[in-house]
Amino acid sequence: MSSVQSQQEQLSQSDPSPSPNSCSSFELIDMDAGSLYEPVSPHWFYCKIIDSKETWIPFNSEDSQQLEEAYSSGKGCNGRVVPTDGGRYDVHLGERMRYAVYWDELASEVRRCTWFYKGDKDNKYVPYSESFSQVLEETYMLAVTLDEWKKKLESPNREIIILHNPKLMVHYQPVAGSDDWGSTPTEQGRPRTVKRGVENISVDIHCGEPLQIDHLVFVVHGIGPACDLRFRSIVQCVNDFRSVSLNLLQTHFKKAQENQQIGRVEFLPVNWHSPLHSTGVDVDLQRITLPSINRLRHFTNDTILDVFFYNSPTYCQTIVDTVASEMNRIYTLFLQRNPDFKGGVSIAGHSLGSLILFDILTNQKDSLGDIDSEKDSLNIVMDQGDTPTLEEDLKKLQLSEFFDIFEKEKVDKEALALCTDRDLQEIGIPLGPRKKILNYFSTRKNSMGIKRPAPQPASGANIPKESEFCSSSNTRNGDYLDVGIGQMLLFSSFEVSVKYPRLIYKPEIFFAFGSPIGMFLTVRGLKRIDPNYRFPTCKGFFNIYHPFDPVAYRIEPMVVPGVEFEPMLIPHHKGRKRMHLELREGLTRMSMDLKNNLLGSLRMAWKSFTRAPYPALQASETPEETEAEPESTSEKPSDVNTEETSVAVKEEVLPINVGMLNGGQRIDYVLQEKPIESFNEYLFALQSHLCYWESEDTVLLVLKEIYQTQGIFLDQPLQ
Repeated sequence: MSSVQSQQEQLSQSDPSPSPNSCSSFELIDMDAGSLYEPVSPHWFYCKIIDSKETWIPFNSEDSQQLEEAYSSGKGCNGRVVPTDGGRYDVHLGERMRYAVYWDELASEVRRCTWFYKGDKDNKYVPYSESFSQVLEETYMLAVTLDEWKKKLESPNREIIILHNPKLMVHYQPVAGSDDWGSTPTEQGRPRTVKRGVENISVDIHCGEPLQIDHLVFVVHGIGPACDLRFRSIVQCVNDFRSVSLNLLQTHFKKAQENQQIGRVEFLPVNWHSPLHSTGVDVDLQRITLPSINRLRHFTNDTILDVFFYNSPTYCQTIVDTVASEMNRIYTLFLQRNPDFKGGVSIAGHSLGSLILFDILTNQKDSLGDIDSEKDSLNIVMDQGDTPTLEEDLKKLQLSEFFDIFEKEKVDKEALALCTDRDLQEIGIPLGPRKKILNYFSTRKNSMGIKRPAPQPASGANIPKESEFCSSSNTRNGDYLDVGIGQMLLFSSFEVSVKYPRLIYKPEIFFAFGSPIGMFLTVRGLKRIDPNYRFPTCKGFFNIYHPFDPVAYRIEPMVVPGVEFEPMLIPHHKGRKRMHLELREGLTRMSMDLKNNLLGSLRMAWKSFTRAPYPALQASETPEETEAEPESTSEKPSDVNTEETSVAVKEEVLPINVGMLNGGQRIDYVLQEKPIESFNEYLFALQSHLCYWESEDTVLLVLKEIYQTQGIFLDQPLQ
């Protein structure tokens, strides 16, 4: 209390205002009372529970102004709904609550804030309730008008607030049991700072988002409820992704924004983990889970098992239904709330979410409602001349070891074409070879226009109907498998199928972050993707990954398996490569040049050392030959070097054909690792898989590709 009194004495000594004891001072107060007091400017806040404690976050300036206008309109707050945060949340003024529009989230309290006090454990300011803030404001107005300070107020929590002067206002929190010692409330606890008006506290208030929405992107998460190392949800991570995009639009699309050519890209999260684990499977797992290492087992059940759920026919159906229905529901709701939206739609998936989207996209139908017409490029190339024998067919399928079984059972080629899965199982053919044989003969007969009875209807030339399989049955295309959809699963001797829902829109681009698509396709038996294959309804596909991401796999080597080439390096958002990468490449080039020069010098020295000596007479008679010889020998390696150089130049100039999966463009794009990450790639492996949400390079690539479809480009192309 002594420190407060000393501060008060210093302020009173330095205060040049006249003493209230004189008559002139009262006249001055009466004259200047209106000019001394100015009403406080309110700002609207909402409360979020972060790390089990309340945190008050200000609305952006535009949203706060809209809320204040609705509050001051005089029409009454009951029933008034104000959209905020770009239309992703609605504020019900009468209830003072904030509700999420597109996803499930706990409602948060909203408050019109004018007075604040500093919290105990951090330096963040907490707003007083609206009713008590009004009491504080009235007391402050009287103190300023009458120049009577040291006003004491008691809060509803029996806490004391003292207004010493306009710049010194403190809040005392009572200490339990201190009243037994006879102490006064002002002597209890550590004083807190009290501030009037949001402009006097340290808080970041962002500007509002552009009203115009140019493009909509749905973002699907991977395994588990947490999407980064801070255990944040998909909603929070997508919020970061959206914030980064808004900042990059201001820095890299500044000209387009100034010309009002663009607004913003809206990113909306799609959550499938909660509906999956609300089916009761967690209860079933808990009954069989061992009691030891409880936290690790809970993490496994809640996160890692999502991969196995997706490979299960039952829960695979739940997952794809949830993802597709959620995207359709959100899209319909988005159009209702944004009737003037004319932009396109893209989808993005992280980790397992990208595989889910890949399977859904592969099973879509084109605008004519017939997906087979979209996949004519995947038809099997069959030799219409000589018909291969059964032994040749099995050899082609790499199943020659089963020829003796068929010969023993008197099964020829025609009989094998009539066999079902159960027939092959009864004669001892394993599951994998059974699927290969059935798929081969089914597609071969379909391509030749021959039909046969089967447990399930034939689906087309070479790809099964999307509604029949959980993922695709793989189809031979010459010496490779086409991209097919999913896998056929056998459970209790019955083929279980998954029906893929149809999206009510056509995605323009599919972005995969840290995606295991390549690995899953390989595990499903896919050896190669047909270069002519493309998604039925989606034109673009970008596989974006961090070089140290342990979950990510490439796609391009499956399209062009015979050529080794590097992925496309994503430019740094500030331009050029990172310094350590340029230094590494420079040192590599220097070492290669030194190595080549050293090997060339050693080769020349060895040739001159091993060359047979000529007789002196012959040397004297033919000096021109001896002079011409070293020249010719020196010319030979130079010719070789020029040839090698020309070949290398040709190889660099020749474009790489990576197929039509991304419209003829490159598919694999790799991020540049940070300097600290290059020291130990194992140490940053897990972080690398979760880095995409706050990666400016990733967001900028997404924005660049989206706006290129609208004819809008970066202010300065990145190198």
